[in-house]
Amino acid sequence: MAKIPAKDIRNVCLLGHSAAGKTSIAEAMLYISKQTDRLGRVEDGNTVLDYDTESIKRGFSVSMSIASMMWNDVKINLLDTPGYFDFSGEVMEALRVAASALVVVDGKAGVEVGTELAMDYTAEANIPRAFIINKVDDPEVKFEKVFKQIRDTFGHTACPIFIPVNEGDGNEGIIDLINLCKYTYKSNGEREVGDIPEQYAGKVETYGAMLAESLAETSEELMEKFFEGEKFTHDEMIDALAKGFISGSVAPVLSVSATNLWGIRLLLDTIVKTFPSPISRRAEKITTNDGEEKDFRIKEAGNTSTFIFKTVADPFVGKMSYFKVMTGELRRDMTLVNLKTGAYEKLAHIYTLCGKKQTEVDVLCAGDIGMTAKLSNTNTNDTLATELAMPKYTKIQFPQSFMQMAIKPKSKGDEDKIANGISKLLEEDLTLKYENNAETKEQVIYGQGDIHFDVTVSRLKSRFGVSVDLSKPKIAYRESIKGKADTEAKYKKQSGGHGQYGHIKIVFSAPEKEGLEFTQSVVGGTVPKNFYPAVEKGLLESMQQGILAGYPMIGLKADLYDGSYHPVDSSEMAFKVAANMAYKSGLVKAKPVILEPFGKLFVYAPSDMLGDIMSAINKRRGRVLGMEHTEKKGEQVIEAEAPFAEMNDFATQLRAITQGRGKYTFEFERYEEVPEAISQKIIAEANRAGA
Repeated sequence: MAKIPAKDIRNVCLLGHSAAGKTSIAEAMLYISKQTDRLGRVEDGNTVLDYDTESIKRGFSVSMSIASMMWNDVKINLLDTPGYFDFSGEVMEALRVAASALVVVDGKAGVEVGTELAMDYTAEANIPRAFIINKVDDPEVKFEKVFKQIRDTFGHTACPIFIPVNEGDGNEGIIDLINLCKYTYKSNGEREVGDIPEQYAGKVETYGAMLAESLAETSEELMEKFFEGEKFTHDEMIDALAKGFISGSVAPVLSVSATNLWGIRLLLDTIVKTFPSPISRRAEKITTNDGEEKDFRIKEAGNTSTFIFKTVADPFVGKMSYFKVMTGELRRDMTLVNLKTGAYEKLAHIYTLCGKKQTEVDVLCAGDIGMTAKLSNTNTNDTLATELAMPKYTKIQFPQSFMQMAIKPKSKGDEDKIANGISKLLEEDLTLKYENNAETKEQVIYGQGDIHFDVTVSRLKSRFGVSVDLSKPKIAYRESIKGKADTEAKYKKQSGGHGQYGHIKIVFSAPEKEGLEFTQSVVGGTVPKNFYPAVEKGLLESMQQGILAGYPMIGLKADLYDGSYHPVDSSEMAFKVAANMAYKSGLVKAKPVILEPFGKLFVYAPSDMLGDIMSAINKRRGRVLGMEHTEKKGEQVIEAEAPFAEMNDFATQLRAITQGRGKYTFEFERYEEVPEAISQKIIAEANRAGA
């Protein structure tokens, strides 16, 4: 492939609600641009972009994929993203390197939660966006209703460009409001251009006025012509559309049918003529050594730098690193330095991508997207450059995962296999977290939701040959005391020769802080000072196991005030054993209790859903502390506290209550006493486990 300059590159992200038809639109674009010779269908599992085994099995995208195509001498890098909420991290990766976005709306379902989230994502990424209303050839589609939904939800920046022609129960084509013509489509997607029939004059006038009003917002000259009732010229409309799109003041609304190839050529033409190139979009973000963010323009000239925005752990190819060239030209066999680690990496081969098809190239210009393999010291969010002094590009902010599951192998001895497989998946999926909990002796993974866990388990089996089971993770409880107890312990052992003797009197009381608060008020040397450390050590070791259910003691106050010793038989070991005896006998009398971890919870959701969310929190033994409005219109945040034992599936319930609009954070805050009924269950379970 010839070298493509930055001005002739379009990096476009496809996003929207699940099943809106994003992948089908991408397949249609590939077919019309002759990148493929057949039209793939999601339901048949033969699409170019959903080549991942998990996507084929489930019938929806679970990974971001890239398709490059040429149209009118312009290269389009299309980044197709999952619509399912569990895989929002994939969307973040695509948006980080895209210069514009296409938000796909199902023509029958209309604006859905995924549509709203897609618009939020594009706003956060600060990139221009257009809408595609898909399936407009379906008799059940009500274009006017869906278009009104878009305008009512997202404002009057949404303006019609191509509208369907309804006739009876069907649709006979698409009207182009800029060129004022009608396209009629054949069964093979071929089109005929004709005049707009007279019966549609009123419809054209109505939508044409909306288009003119939106375009008039882009300049004072057009605004003046609009108010004077003058028609815009074709060139004025094209220029205003491109200018308004890049600035964000215009969001074009296009109509297509992906399955029947209606409007796909118009879509490709619009991307080429209207969408920004990498050097005409908003500035990139770089992070200085002081942590400050600054704007930075992509430059075609100068030293080479690239940003790694995605990593794939391929069991055959090895680690695949997806990158965007930020400055200069990237050539095959180049050696670049990782600005994070200082390690040098040789890019022996560089490729462009169309699904799983890889095409090797010699050079990629600034703004282009590609892939290289086997970079051993480079991961997602790293910057590679020719010089160590060059700036680092700002990292992708991935959503945090708070839902957790314990993971264990179905076959004994596969624990190391799990750890190895997970480590590879962690490089690929930065929304996935893993820990080996030494306290509960469990391997735990954190994910976005049930489907995320299911895909992770499936990938462990298919890629790394390890089958696992998931279960609710154990809770790391603690024990403490609420009362006070005066206790005495004497350890005396005689077995010929030197014996063992240690005698102590201790007062135990409720702790004021974590750890052991050990004091001595011995009078008259009844316990020599050289045995104090042995008593303290005995207590510290004893605190590793509580007396109710064997969980560690979170804290303890202990005052050694009396005892006795033997000048020959007393030893550090004897006083250490005596301390353990005192611990066991004394804490029983000091009102021992089980403590559970509590976390601070922040839930962000639409205001009209707060009642159901607060009810869900209360049912989980949580406490709502307050609410306040956020910067996002119509959204509030609930501040609450809740026990970890009740929160593991909260992500699933919150998604159900808010239809995916809600999000939350949950971090450990402190330990609190468990209610008596629950405490008894915990103790009984511990007894069964230890039996």
